[in-house]
Amino acid sequence: MVNLLNFNQQQLAQWFAERGEKPFRAKQLMRWMHHFGVTDFEQMTDIAKSLREKLAVEAEISLPTVQLERVSNDGTRKWLIGADTANSIETVFIPEDDRGTLCISSQVGCALECTFCSTGRQGFNRNLSVAEIIGQLAIANQSLRLEAGYDLLPAGERIISNVVMMGMGEPLANYDNVVTAMQIMLDDSAYGLSRRRVTLSTSGLVPAMDRLKEDCPVALAVSLHAPNDALRDVIVPINKKYPLKALMAACNRYLEKAPRDFVTFEYVMLDGVNDTVEHAHQLLELVKNVSCKFNLIPFNPFPGSGYGTSKQSHIQVFRDILMQAGYVVTVRKTRGEDIDAACGQLAGVVLDKTNRTTKRIPIEAIT
Repeated sequence: MVNLLNFNQQQLAQWFAERGEKPFRAKQLMRWMHHFGVTDFEQMTDIAKSLREKLAVEAEISLPTVQLERVSNDGTRKWLIGADTANSIETVFIPEDDRGTLCISSQVGCALECTFCSTGRQGFNRNLSVAEIIGQLAIANQSLRLEAGYDLLPAGERIISNVVMMGMGEPLANYDNVVTAMQIMLDDSAYGLSRRRVTLSTSGLVPAMDRLKEDCPVALAVSLHAPNDALRDVIVPINKKYPLKALMAACNRYLEKAPRDFVTFEYVMLDGVNDTVEHAHQLLELVKNVSCKFNLIPFNPFPGSGYGTSKQSHIQVFRDILMQAGYVVTVRKTRGEDIDAACGQLAGVVLDKTNRTTKRIPIEAIT
């Protein structure tokens, strides 16, 4: 039985056309599934009863299962969501005064092995389906809406105003499913988010960045974390395949069609590893021809990481060097740390099928 959450509106229209139905049925169904959060065909009152009966036989609207929901002291909320009988993923909602941001996962685990990331240490099992990706938004939307006491939110009001593809996994390594899910997020018949309010974070898969520019240009964040190839080869190993020169060129190409006129470079601050004055000046040299902003992220420790959090004074000096050069710099506030929902802490439950044994090169061995 086909899960209709796996289709964007164009795909759904094609599915209906193959069954002799008019294309407008896709728009109707998108509104029921995503805008109203209805999963029972019988409740879709503007769809003919005969068609509702056909849908019930051929299709389903099946959300992933919530296994656990936790709320941090600071209001951050985390859902543990079952991907199948052996695996689970994590989704995080971060409330702010002026927005509500949902951090969505794209894979069960991650194959890129960034050494400071808890998800990367777990290994990789599989890509998430479109239904499992967009299902995270649907689950969070429904949970937050009901907690606020609404069957439906008032017109024009949103609890989730921003989505970031920054959860478990590398989004561009699950390209087709992630793009389809983002198209649903942007669809006015579904969630109606603007391209400026959907951000995809990548470690730097250059060919996929070029595809994304053409297929679904949303706001772009790049997990940089090092200002030179020697260091980045170790802490972000994909750099060996797509080094910094190629990555900076891809960022500039992306900006030709991006909804924002800058790329956000994410930079996790690792004590004694990438947080010195010299590193800050190397970073300025690296990005001098790229329109960008910086998001400095204090490292969130996890057992066995081997890294420490940069001292606050070092983060401030690093930030000031970038700001004095004219860049906009934010230092990410650590949220949800008490429920392991902070950046880099998402782990879920991953049955690792990679059978890999990582031997990390010690930082001190880099010349």
